[in-house]
Amino acid sequence: MNSGSQETATYTRGIGVNRGQFLLQTVQVFFVGLIIGMERNVLPAMSHRFGVDSHAFLFLASFVISFGLVKGALNFVAGGLSDRIGRRRVLFLGWLAGIPIPLMIFFAPNWWWIIAANVFLGVNQAFTWTMTVTSQIDLADNHQRGLAVGINEAVGYIAVGLAGLATGYLAVVYGPRWTLLAFGLVVIALALLLLLGIQDTIHWVRAEHAQRQPSTETSKTASQASTWATFLHVSFRDATYRALCQGGVANKIADTLVWVLFPVFFRFHGLSVVQIGWITGIYAMVWGLGQFGTGHLADRIGRRPPILAGFALLAAGLAGTALVGHFTAWIATAAVMGLGMALLYPNLIAAMSDVAPPLERGRILGTYRYWRDTGYAIGGLILGLVAQWSDKILPAIWLTAAIVAISGIWIAFAVQETHPRSL
Repeated sequence: MNSGSQETATYTRGIGVNRGQFLLQTVQVFFVGLIIGMERNVLPAMSHRFGVDSHAFLFLASFVISFGLVKGALNFVAGGLSDRIGRRRVLFLGWLAGIPIPLMIFFAPNWWWIIAANVFLGVNQAFTWTMTVTSQIDLADNHQRGLAVGINEAVGYIAVGLAGLATGYLAVVYGPRWTLLAFGLVVIALALLLLLGIQDTIHWVRAEHAQRQPSTETSKTASQASTWATFLHVSFRDATYRALCQGGVANKIADTLVWVLFPVFFRFHGLSVVQIGWITGIYAMVWGLGQFGTGHLADRIGRRPPILAGFALLAAGLAGTALVGHFTAWIATAAVMGLGMALLYPNLIAAMSDVAPPLERGRILGTYRYWRDTGYAIGGLILGLVAQWSDKILPAIWLTAAIVAISGIWIAFAVQETHPRSL
């Protein structure tokens, strides 16, 4: 048996046969979600403690703009880097970059330190979350990709919701600085410890490539394609990739609204930090829990129906938030938004995976995640400017609803079904 055949036999794809490694990656993404989730409620709602004026919406959004710019760019870098040096090493670098985050928040004398801390958060999230989802796709069989992405995103966003809710309660008792310091350092230490048991899934990628037995010419083309050429093709030249990328941008603009302006919007309406934590937490947890089923659903019925339904529900939830005016109703609209995100979020990346060649998957998914998470910076800038110009948050909510609706219409016209079972 030659070495290629041995590798194919040793690194068999499938969630069941690789359940140990798949589970370790699942726990990793839970920790990744906890790190970003710890900021979701506490920092925007208590920004005045860091010297931010209550109506300085653009300055408030600056910490997410810095995060989005760094995370988007490094998502792109992480994809190509992981194809060269392996997924595990990039994951390790991501956790090292996370260590300064809670320390800088704890010692921050002003909001500029929070902006700087979120540069490290961008590095941490780009390297860690990109590697967990890419690794779980590597481990899964072709017909399980939607399920793999669904599990990854579900666990990550359940953690986001739980962290936002938990730190809201803890901040009331211990204060925001001590809460985020202890919470962040404990999570990072546990993640680094768990990393000792993780194998690099690049071996499964090579086995998949060998199993497909590509022609010499195809193999050479894939290996020699430059990172820049891949970026241009995915971003602008291919209609399917382009539409899916803009969909990623649109849903992150919506998430920026929730992260930056929802806590301030609800605080202006007299809600407490704990109540705000429940609203944003319900959104994230419905998003997370829903993905356990929505990724698998798309493996059976195709990607298009859940993606389009998700954009419709997200737009409806945003409009509902603007129209209602009390805590219980906002809980309901947050749940609708979360369900919309659960339907569209894992299936956008699953659709990208469907049409990405194995040896280029890291770069292609990295390009998609570049645009998707640069949506945080785009959203922070646009929504911050709109809120600043109008001195109100409500116009930013309506603008976001319109962007999401238009994005869904774009995908409806530009993207055909990508899942092989549905063709």
